Parts: sequence; structure tokens; C-alpha cells
Amino acid sequence: MTEPETPAPALSIVVPVYNGAATIGGLVKALRALDIEGGLEIVLAVDGSPDNSLDVCKRLAQEPGAPVIVMSLSRNFGEHNAVMAGLSRARGAFAITMDDDLQNPPEEVKRLFECARDGGYDAVYTYYEEKKHAAWRNIGSRFTNWCADRLIDKPPGLYLSSFRCISAFVRERITASYQGPYPYVDGLVFQVTQNVGRLQVSHLPRAEGRSNYTLRRLIRLWLAMFLNFSVMPLRLATLAGLTFGALGALAAVIVIVEAIISDKPPQGWASLMVAVLVLAGVQLVVLGMIGEYLGRMFLAVNRKPQYLVREVFRRGADGLDVERPKVDTRAAGQPHREPSHGEDEGRAER
Repeated sequence: MTEPETPAPALSIVVPVYNGAATIGGLVKALRALDIEGGLEIVLAVDGSPDNSLDVCKRLAQEPGAPVIVMSLSRNFGEHNAVMAGLSRARGAFAITMDDDLQNPPEEVKRLFECARDGGYDAVYTYYEEKKHAAWRNIGSRFTNWCADRLIDKPPGLYLSSFRCISAFVRERITASYQGPYPYVDGLVFQVTQNVGRLQVSHLPRAEGRSNYTLRRLIRLWLAMFLNFSVMPLRLATLAGLTFGALGALAAVIVIVEAIISDKPPQGWASLMVAVLVLAGVQLVVLGMIGEYLGRMFLAVNRKPQYLVREVFRRGADGLDVERPKVDTRAAGQPHREPSHGEDEGRAER
């Protein structure tokens, strides 16, 4: 038997969990200790974690305190997909997303929430005086932000952090508007609003283990931003093609003039081969880029799921309640949630 559904809290905290068994307990304990006006809920999206994170999260859901909702995804879909799953379940007037590694101090959650609420922002992004990440990750983050300044409608100079706060207005629209398999949360946020604030927060060294982000995962995330929210890469490819075409035409004119006015045939096999290889390389890059766009369109049309929720766990009157959402065939990856007791009487399922 499920506990009667409580009124929507002021704040939902969404945490994607992957290999977080050693840290998620401390994070939830610290979050539950926060004094949030209007109350809070914690949504843990366990992203096919190979360790025992799911068992730890289920135990946390049974403990007293702020409600914890545990979403067990059917496999590892990626951080942004797990965040979208958690946001689809959140009910708060504001939602904060954060990692499970305790590098963002839980005490900063209240400051971030109050900054968004009192400042009237649709979204607030955090930034750090110093990031406690490896040097190669910091370089990658700077490169991603440089690209984002030019590819998506991001306010100039805004640092894109996974520790962010968004309003219910933004949350509802980004979860409803994008059903594709390659979400990029920041790109979706900036499609909805430009009313965005900034807040400097602390950043701590990782408490346990090492980052789950490999170079491959970072490249995949960068491609989601690079290809999903702008046609500028195609325009750059067109510009590169026009540039090299013009250079080729100019070289052809030079060769013809040289052949006419000179007694010797044009020389330069090596330079010719360099030109051929350069042009062939550009063509292959452009074809690959077009193929990537078409491939993503193909997967979206064929309804590759953004995520699939196997089970949802929450505290009930007699222990831990389990909900097995049905897949809503109207949108790939979005779970169809059965109405709770009383919710189906007098109002439709949302």
C-alpha cells in the first residue's frame, strides 16, 4: 500500500546514480538534513549501475525523512538520459540536478534553490573558482563551453555545470518537448528560456573512486551538443567545401596559364597528391557529419528510447512499494504512470 501522495514540494533534487554505492548514502543523509522552506523530495535515477547502488538506494527510500523516489533504469543510458528520467518524475516548484560523487557540497543546494526562487530565474547555473577535476577534463570542459557559446543559445560566458537549478516551467517543457535518444539538458533549457542566473559555489575533490566519465563518454556528450541543437556544423562544412573549391579553381587557372606560357609541362606530383588527399579528407569529414545527422534522425524515427524505467521504488505504509511503469506508446522512453489512489478520482492522469 502506497502512502497518500503528499503535496508537491518546493524543491526536487534529481541525482543520476552510477557506481555511487559508496557516496549516495552520505549525500542523501546530508540532503535530508537541509531546512528547505516548502519541503523537498529526492529522486534517484539508478542508471544501470553495475555495483549495488540500487540496493543502497532502496534502503535509503525506506528510511524516515524527506521522501526518496528510486527509479531503476533498464540499462545504462548515460547521465543526461538519467537526468531526463528523474526530471520527468520530479514534482517540485524547482528542481536541482547534481552528481552523486559529493564534489558539490550538499549545503550549497539551499543557496542554489534560494538564488533561483528569490531572483525569479527560470534557471541558475553554478560555477567554480577552482574545479577539482583532472586537467584533461578541465580542458575538455572549457572546449565544450567554447563550442556551446557558438552553437546553442547560451548566454555568453555562462559556465555549463551539471549542478543546476531549473523551475517547474522549464522542467515540464523540456521533458515534454524532447523525446529523442540523445538529450542534452543544457541545450533544451536554452531552447525554453534565456532568464538564467549564475552562482559561485564550492567544488570538492571526489570522495570515493574515480570519475565515471571516460574520454569516450565526453566525446559522446559533446556530439549531442554539437549535432542536436544547431545546423552550424553543416554550414561550416558547406563553407569549407566552397573554400577548397575556390582554391582548386584558382590552382587550375594557374596550371593552365603555366602550360600556355611555359615550354615545360607543369611539375609537382607531390603537391598534387597533397591537394588530393586534403580534399578527399574534407569530403570524408563532411560525409561523416551528414551521416551522423542522418543516423540520429534514423534512430529517433525508429523510436530508440531515451530511457526505460524498469521499476520505481518509494516508501509505503507497509515498507517499500514497487511500481512498474507501463511504456507510453505515444513517446519512446517516456513511462506511462498509473494514477495513485485518489488521483484517478476526479482528475485525469497527468
